[in-house]
Amino acid sequence: MAIPSSVRKTDRNPMISALSLAGFIVFWAVLSELRADPRILPGPVQVAQAIWAEAAKGALWLHVSATLARVAVAFTLAMIIGGALGAVLGRSRGLDRWADPWVVVFLNIPALVVIVLCYLWIGLNEVAAITAVTLNKAAMVLVTVREGARVMDPKLDEMAAVFRLSRRDRFFHLMVPQLAPYLAAAARNGLAVIWKIVLVVEFLGRSTGVGFQIHLKFQLFDIPGVMAYAFTFVAIMLVIDYALIQPAEQHARRWRRRAA
Repeated sequence: MAIPSSVRKTDRNPMISALSLAGFIVFWAVLSELRADPRILPGPVQVAQAIWAEAAKGALWLHVSATLARVAVAFTLAMIIGGALGAVLGRSRGLDRWADPWVVVFLNIPALVVIVLCYLWIGLNEVAAITAVTLNKAAMVLVTVREGARVMDPKLDEMAAVFRLSRRDRFFHLMVPQLAPYLAAAARNGLAVIWKIVLVVEFLGRSTGVGFQIHLKFQLFDIPGVMAYAFTFVAIMLVIDYALIQPAEQHARRWRRRAA
């Protein structure tokens, strides 16, 4: 039975999202007024002034772009490695049994430990930074995609065998559409996690990036500066989520809605 369009529709209302963000800013402003000490909890105006000052001298764009580059590279590598391994393990029960303890180990190693070890083993450089972030995120992607591969419809495999589909056709026309919702979920969750790990990497061992600037502002007890860099990057992540991740997620779920 077809699902009514009112039920199928999961798109977020931009007006509601805008009002919700406005409510957050008002809540923040009220808390700042109640605290009455901009050195401890600066309000939206003070943080906006700090953002403008950092942007005017060019520091904001330099460090934000450095963090974005690290996020993009590590995110891409984690999705490719974690997605490929997750699909393989989800389709092979025997291999999954042997590899599962490894997956659990990598999932439970603290991100801080991986970052420190990468810096000690590889050095204080970009390769170590990207490797640390990729290793932390790839295991999460693997687990999500593996669950999707486990629940793939066996009837579609039978159909592919009957019609003698090539491996390429099976991959692009059967496997990818079924795994797409899980890949989209991994991407969305990953984007929310990976940039936080990048900030820790920059905090500990890089001389550029939002994490480095937050470390510097922390040493100076410059709370408006800390919040300026943090909220600037949060705003960028919100734009990426609404403009890219959510449309991709909705597109990935489209075939399921049609099937229903």
